[in-house]
Amino acid sequence: MATSAPIRWDRQIQRRLARGEESALGELYDQFAPLVLGLANRVLDDSEAAEQVVRDVFAHVWEHPADFDPAQGSMRSWIGTFTHRRAVERLRRDQAPAAGPGNGKEDPAAPPESSSMEEQVLAEATAARVQHVVTSLPQALRETLVLTYFGGRTYQQAARELGISAATAKHRMRLGLQLLATALSTEHTS
Repeated sequence: MATSAPIRWDRQIQRRLARGEESALGELYDQFAPLVLGLANRVLDDSEAAEQVVRDVFAHVWEHPADFDPAQGSMRSWIGTFTHRRAVERLRRDQAPAAGPGNGKEDPAAPPESSSMEEQVLAEATAARVQHVVTSLPQALRETLVLTYFGGRTYQQAARELGISAATAKHRMRLGLQLLATALSTEHTS
């Protein structure tokens, strides 16, 4: 019986994301942001790159909730696996210039990795859209969102840093995420 509640929550949050419910993104972020940031930090050992992976992961989940298949496992394991894959892709991409062309390891007969390149371009475009929307938010929302969503802090930690109540920080974070999701949804459908 204890395992049915997480499965039910996973399916409900997926349906809500598919319907475009901005509050679902906030709940998902509350639940999994520490996991995503921790995994990305462990793989990359670079907090700035890890924060970018966090943005990429949650933007992807928002835009592609159907990618999650409850029959394959929990939302937590799916997000964890997706985070690890994105972080490893980022690590390989960041290390690729160090290897350089002409090092004898390239296979000129190998087909280009076009789908991987397309995913990378889409992820970077989404991250740029997220950054643009965040900078346009009102200062109070932006500060809270930057500390929690991008800085990896809990809303309680952000509240202490900003000198506001935990309830106010949580409200600002959720409202900021809802505005972000709405802006991304509007851009995505136009």
